[in-house]
Amino acid sequence: MYIKMIKRRIVSIIAALVFLLAVSGCSVPEEGSDYMNISQKKAKEMMENLEEFVLLDARTEEEFSEGHIPGAVLIPHYEVSEKAEEKIPEKDVPVFVYCRSGNRSKVAAEALVSLGYSEVYEFGGINTWPYEIEQ
Repeated sequence: MYIKMIKRRIVSIIAALVFLLAVSGCSVPEEGSDYMNISQKKAKEMMENLEEFVLLDARTEEEFSEGHIPGAVLIPHYEVSEKAEEKIPEKDVPVFVYCRSGNRSKVAAEALVSLGYSEVYEFGGINTWPYEIEQ
């Protein structure tokens, strides 16, 4: 009898925890309210199939001049809030963002979303980009 009571309490506690997690911590962001993190392979496939998009390099000018993905537009991550609207006037165009390792691209992607860009894709860093790079 004592064991049955303990089992019921454990089941009740687990059920309550599952409910709380479902209600509080698992909300889905509204469409357009966040950027999408995608693989480099997926980014490459999407860019090959889109007629219009922007490829944003969030590194420094020096890093960009050492090598970048063909067609990339340079806006260092710390300048995105000030320069994005000038360099990327259409806020509904897909924007693919990368940096060296994936940290600054996340900052840049968040800044773009906060400016109202609706289709932002972050795919990490050029240091693992297996495709073409130009100087």
